[in-house]
Amino acid sequence: MSSGDDGRDTYREFTEAVNMKPRELSTWLETDESKHVGWRRKGSRGGESVGHESGRKIIDLLRRKRADLSEADFRHMRKVIGYVRRHMAQRPSGDVRNTRWRWSLMNWGHDPLKAPLPPPGGPSRRALQRRGAPPRSRGGPERPNR
Repeated sequence: MSSGDDGRDTYREFTEAVNMKPRELSTWLETDESKHVGWRRKGSRGGESVGHESGRKIIDLLRRKRADLSEADFRHMRKVIGYVRRHMAQRPSGDVRNTRWRWSLMNWGHDPLKAPLPPPGGPSRRALQRRGAPPRSRGGPERPNR
């Protein structure tokens, strides 16, 4: 972590990127669709995909208190954030409900059919839900010409 970041930004972005609950993700990881998508390491001969393995780590991270997370945990969180953001930018056109693209993202804890991912560094998803989208202009109300 950087000297000014005690993990708050990483933790917030991680919890924004991962929009599936631990039980929901655990159930998903048991499906055939989950097990048949994703990249496998060389020599793994059909073993577990990188995303599926990540999903199991994500469940563990979500169930732990932030104070109990290690630097390695925060590294994995940043990896998840990067993966989700990159793949959301590659969204295919049309209905994505039953696509390998969606299933791969779900292995990483993000279901793209749920609420959209907020921009990096912007207000959190919860803040946007509480207060609505931020105003386009911060100026005061327009005054009529006299």
